Amino acid sequence: MSYVISHQAYIKIVFHAAQHPHKPVNGVLLGRSTGSSVDVVDTIPLLHHWTSLSPSMEIGLDLAYGHAESEQLTVVGYYQATERTDDNALAPVGERVASKIKERFAQAIALVIDGQTLGSGSVALIPYVSSGSSWRKDAWAAPRYALASPASPARALALIRDNGAHRALADFDDHLEDVALDWLRNPDAVDPDPPK
Repeated sequence: MSYVISHQAYIKIVFHAAQHPHKPVNGVLLGRSTGSSVDVVDTIPLLHHWTSLSPSMEIGLDLAYGHAESEQLTVVGYYQATERTDDNALAPVGERVASKIKERFAQAIALVIDGQTLGSGSVALIPYVSSGSSWRKDAWAAPRYALASPASPARALALIRDNGAHRALADFDDHLEDVALDWLRNPDAVDPDPPK
């Protein structure tokens, strides 16, 4: 399988990490399988407070699945960042959530944000794939993994630095504090001028 991550999905992952740089964050990847490729078209940011296997995680996942289905999409993976820039391992909780996703979508992937390279303009995502009952780090290598737009990393950083665009993103934890926040769609956390 190959995986292509849309610009919108990529910037939401980076926005989530930038909004809570001193906390772990996680979320799910939405997309569709097209033959031998998985197109990741969007993300749903889940948590920054209760990132363990908690009732909030379970409720958030159920709501994310419902939203994906209403959009004719599938939950195709999981992403996470930790509060430490030097920690790029998939956490045990992440392994369990990714394995749960894999039960419904066999080609599921997990992405870990590489905090040490995030600000450099590189992709800064480390893919993990399942091998049996465990998850292992895989090399980010084209064409197996690709961004739909190579300009996405630099553009995401510019939106954060110049516009503070990451502050418009809400996750499920934010929604629990203010139910008016649309954490499933995040209509305000978009690039007004996406790269072509």
